[in-house]
Amino acid sequence: MYQLNFAPVLANADRLLAGAWVTVQLSFSAMVIGLVVAVACAAAKLSGPRPLRWLVDLYIELIRNTPFLVQIFFIYFALPSIGLRMSPNTAALVALVVNVGAYATEIIRAGIESINKGQVEAGVALGMKRWQIFRYIIIKPALRTVYPALTSQFIYLMLNTSVVSVISATDLAAAANDIQSQTFTAFEVYLVITGIYLVLSLLFSGLFSLVQRAVFNYPMSR
Repeated sequence: MYQLNFAPVLANADRLLAGAWVTVQLSFSAMVIGLVVAVACAAAKLSGPRPLRWLVDLYIELIRNTPFLVQIFFIYFALPSIGLRMSPNTAALVALVVNVGAYATEIIRAGIESINKGQVEAGVALGMKRWQIFRYIIIKPALRTVYPALTSQFIYLMLNTSVVSVISATDLAAAANDIQSQTFTAFEVYLVITGIYLVLSLLFSGLFSLVQRAVFNYPMSR
């Protein structure tokens, strides 16, 4: 009979908490920057010049049709060949932003296309500038429409951070791998981090729900 032994895990709780904090930082930073990238790319794809639309389409297709693991390897191992060197955590953040930006672009594009053109025409008739129309008439209602899909994508992004340990980024998964290799308590270590990832997912979901109520004034759909 296998005897559970959580003592080595508890003895390294500070390392797990430090790794969890890095995971939270990477996730939140990638969500915010990735959202900015997605909004810019969606706007370029819908109203930009044709060459720019082609570049955005190429970016989306490239990211959506290649594994995230390959993307992070390319950024961390291949880019130094042309002089672009990054620390593991920086490379992890860049990879996460590039990845989520591509997926979120299509989500936001769908939201923008759902806006009634009559509302845009009304804004033009009122003498609003293009950036005012985009800010007040297009982007907020579009984000309101696609918010549940975006939050699901962001939760998936947070879980995807576990992959960045392969380039020695100091996230939760990396901390767990180090502790397991030193204590040989694989079952206990990975059981604990499973619980931590679950808690982080629930916390992010709760945060997104609060943001939705504050910004869009309606409860999170279930």
